[in-house]
Amino acid sequence: MATKNISITEDAYRRLAALRKGNESFSEIIITITKKGKLEDFCGILSEESANVMKRSIAENRARHKKTRIKRLKRIAMEFDK
Repeated sequence: MATKNISITEDAYRRLAALRKGNESFSEIIITITKKGKLEDFCGILSEESANVMKRSIAENRARHKKTRIKRLKRIAMEFDK
């Protein structure tokens, strides 16, 4: 396998080193923390109650945003009607 040398700050090095487990290489750490997860990996991480709270919050935010958007559009329309 080919290798590349990179430069990182001391702070970045310390943070990366803090993530090491046993004899894990820096390459293994970087691969682990940058891997793309699948959507199904997140299935079941929220309790049903937490999911319902989030759904209500999202619905409330969307409703509030919709009202604000409608008011803004009415103000803009009134300006053009002058």
